[in-house]
Amino acid sequence: MPNMKGRFVLMLIGIPLISVFISGCQSAPAITPGDKEPISIALEETKEVEQPVNEAIDTHEPIPSPMEFNLTSEVFLEGAPIPSEYTCNGEDVSPPLAWSGAPDNTSSFALIMDDPDAPMGTWVHWVLFNLPGDANALDVGLPSEAEFPDGSRQGTNSWGRLGYGGPCPPSGNHRYYFKLYALDTSLVLGESAAKEDVLAAMEGHILMETELMGTYSASGG
Repeated sequence: MPNMKGRFVLMLIGIPLISVFISGCQSAPAITPGDKEPISIALEETKEVEQPVNEAIDTHEPIPSPMEFNLTSEVFLEGAPIPSEYTCNGEDVSPPLAWSGAPDNTSSFALIMDDPDAPMGTWVHWVLFNLPGDANALDVGLPSEAEFPDGSRQGTNSWGRLGYGGPCPPSGNHRYYFKLYALDTSLVLGESAAKEDVLAAMEGHILMETELMGTYSASGG
């Protein structure tokens, strides 16, 4: 017959061991599907924070580019022949000019027209300065006067005369550059101011510059 006393002792010893084993297992919490919920919530919260940022980027409008400073004429295009009306073969009157895109802080404009293809070196046809900063055009046929009511002034050309002298090439096809300068000041110059005087006075005051080039040949076009 088995020893009942021995079995009873073993049962008493086994009960604490089973308790220790069970309590040990309970001390390390098991990972359940419910434990993953905080992670999902955290990810959802992160997405909600990022959403306004993405919307701000998507709806951002590009900064517009500044307008280009541009000089044009209604009677000839860039690189095209100047009509004979504005040359020594015609009425020899100054052509109409217009410009746009000048800086807002422009105080005055200066305009120089010259011919780099002249046989004796660059020939100056027109010198204008102290055009008002809010001006944007010149009418056709400006008179040969030293000063106009708006304060604009004309200098001397290579003929030694005030005002405009149109294209009059002795031979070949020449290029004529109308160069416009936006300045941050007005120039203090006398009536006999020439191109060189205007260029020297403008030094350090040029905000922007642009040009328009037209051609004319000795044959009249």
